[in-house]
Amino acid sequence: MKLNKIHYIIDESIKDKSFKNSFLKKKINYHPKNSNVFVVIGGDGFMLETLKKYHKYNIPFYGMNKGTFGFLMNKFKLNKIEKSILKSKLITISALEMTSISTKNIKKSTIAINEISLLRQSRQAASLQIQVNKKILIKKLISDGILVSSPAGSTAYNLSVHGPILSLNSKKLAVTPISPFRPRRWKGKIVSDTSLIKIKNLNVPKRPISVVADNIEVRNMKSVVIKVNNSIKFKLLYDRDNSLIKKIKVEQLKKEIN
Repeated sequence: MKLNKIHYIIDESIKDKSFKNSFLKKKINYHPKNSNVFVVIGGDGFMLETLKKYHKYNIPFYGMNKGTFGFLMNKFKLNKIEKSILKSKLITISALEMTSISTKNIKKSTIAINEISLLRQSRQAASLQIQVNKKILIKKLISDGILVSSPAGSTAYNLSVHGPILSLNSKKLAVTPISPFRPRRWKGKIVSDTSLIKIKNLNVPKRPISVVADNIEVRNMKSVVIKVNNSIKFKLLYDRDNSLIKKIKVEQLKKEIN
């Protein structure tokens, strides 16, 4: 299929306020319903927001970096965008899904691309129990929190808290503690992406926790269930010399050297 009907999605927070108008003046900007590819201009955070907002259209996303790191993005270019898209490589990523229950028994479900993290809400460390497929993995974890990362997100927050880097086609998830106090030596676990992960707050009144799915936060959590939802998939396009697989391998090599 020829990807030539582009809908441009541009981050409004880009510092150059005249950029959007001057850029779009030279382009045909199709309506989302009539387009067959989205071009996203911004940074990684904006890309994550956009993927979740527009994934219902079931068409590919081609990101161009106007942010800081641009790990999920291609290099920004003014011209020959259509040509770059036609030469690009498609990568498909399944969504992480969480269902949380608050201290008021309010249930909320949302999706993430990179990771779902549970974090302490107060000066006191979180007290958590981790189950995988209804079996207890850690009976009691005292820490600042814990996160569950997809392969695509394994080089983001997960790597910063010393979690493992997962290859994009590994069919694994990383369960990584954040500043663990007890058990101090527990470094986390790599589990199958078919796993059902449940995390419970063992001390709701005294040690409140929040859960964050990429950029969405829900506070005062009692428990969270996390899984991969293969019915929700994100299609990402990358320049062949700048693929996500290549970027992950580069980060893996850096970690091994260090």
